[in-house]
Parts: sequence; C-alpha cells; structure tokens
Amino acid sequence: MKYGVHLFATEDSIQPGDLAQEAESRGFESVLFSEHTHIPVNFLQNNESGRNLKDYYWQAYDPFIAATVAAAATDRIKIGTGVSLILQHDPITLAKEVATIDQISNGRFLFGIGAGWLPDEMKNHGVAYRTRYMLIQEYVQAMKRIWSEEAPEYKGEFINFNKIKSYPKPIQSPHPPLISGGGIGPKSLDFIARNCDGWMPIVGIPEWHQIKEGISKLVEQVDAVGRPPGSIDLSVFSWSLPDEDVTNDMEQAGIKEIVISLEAKNREEVLPLLDEYASLIE
Repeated sequence: MKYGVHLFATEDSIQPGDLAQEAESRGFESVLFSEHTHIPVNFLQNNESGRNLKDYYWQAYDPFIAATVAAAATDRIKIGTGVSLILQHDPITLAKEVATIDQISNGRFLFGIGAGWLPDEMKNHGVAYRTRYMLIQEYVQAMKRIWSEEAPEYKGEFINFNKIKSYPKPIQSPHPPLISGGGIGPKSLDFIARNCDGWMPIVGIPEWHQIKEGISKLVEQVDAVGRPPGSIDLSVFSWSLPDEDVTNDMEQAGIKEIVISLEAKNREEVLPLLDEYASLIE
C-alpha cells in the first residue's frame, strides 16, 4: 500500500514547500492540497454542518499556488489537488494552470477534481448545483482538448469557444491524471467511468463497506462505457489512519494508495504524525 498526505494549507499551518520536502524525505507517494475559495456566512450560522466546520475550510490557500510551491521544493513526490472545485474556475485558464504546474513539476501533477458540495458557495461563482454534473463533464472534455490539440475548440451547452492557441501543454501524456473525489451515486460513478483516470472517495462519507460496493458498480460502469478493465486507479482519502484490518481489506479491494488528511497544524505538530505514518511505508 502506498501512502500520501493531504493538507488544508493556511498561513498558520506547516507551509506547502516544507510539508512536501518532509513527506518526500519519508517516502510518501503524494501531497495534496484542498480548495475552497470561501464559505458563505449564512451556511456557517444557519446549518448544523456549517456550525461544525473547521476554520481552515475558509482559510485555505489557493491549492494551485500551494502545489506550485511544493513542486518547486521537491524532486520526486507527486503534487496535486485533493480536490479542486473546478466549476469555480474558468476552464481555459484552469487548463493552463494545470499544464503549467505539470511543466514546473516535471510531470508530477495529480489533478484531483470535484463538482462541489456546497450549493451557496457554487451559487456565488454563478454555478447551478442541479446542473453540476453536466457542467463538469463539459469542463473535463474542453480541458482535455486544450491539453492535447494544437488548435482546440469546444461547442457545448455551457462552454463554447472557437479555435484557440493555448500553451504550455502538460508533460504527462495525454494529460495529468484526473482523479475524482466524488461519491458513490450513479451520476458520480458514471462521470468517473467516462472521464477520469482515478477515484479517491472519502472514507466515512460514505463508509468503507459502501465504497466497496461502489467499486463493484464502478467496474461495471467502466465496462458499460467501453473502457478496458483497470482504467480507473483506486485510492481513498481518510481523515485518520485506517486500522490494519481495514487497510488489508482496502488492498484486497484494489486500493493502491491511502491519502491521510493532516490537521492544519504547525511544523512541530505535523512532523511527529508524518513520522508515525511513515513507519507504514514499505
């Protein structure tokens, strides 16, 4: 089993470059950074989930800048978003940002993506929650063209542009791995099967036994859309270290990497956790 780490990087936490260097020196596979541009105050005040939300959700750095700093500070570890809420970006600009980081990192970027889960946050970016899966599919299709074609164009229901020139292109061919953080619902699994290279569900939302069922459904869906078996690499995002039995079960189910979320703490508090988790790396 491979292990990665995740952080909501803030001005008070261990800094992205420092974390990436320390994780790389301990043999971790990846370091990922999350994204929220903001959290609406009405959600924090009037929703039980909002009242319990940790402050690093709205204090987090921009994940692409954090990932760039991490990439510049390291040589081997994979760097990425875990996940980026891509519908809150312009797709042409986002495609350039991803390709740029892939160039700077010498082909080490992992593009973790999500449609978003907070309707009011999405609304503030002009995104309708009910059409998010139609929109994210167009985003991915448009960006794939920008990354791979000399003069791409895209004509969709939501995204439209005539032929453009856009560089750089990514080092990774045909593009950095697209890793969905989506859940086990039918729309999510269909999107993953059609568009993604990896799936990284959050353990606990849903529970592991439900994710196992989702893996079986995803395998069926991948076959149904005509992609070869094994097209989707499987990993999980976990708020804490799973116990040995669960880890073994995950490995049997095809999980290749466990990404463990770190609290947004300072260097002195984070490094002992890295040491503890690093003891599991083979």
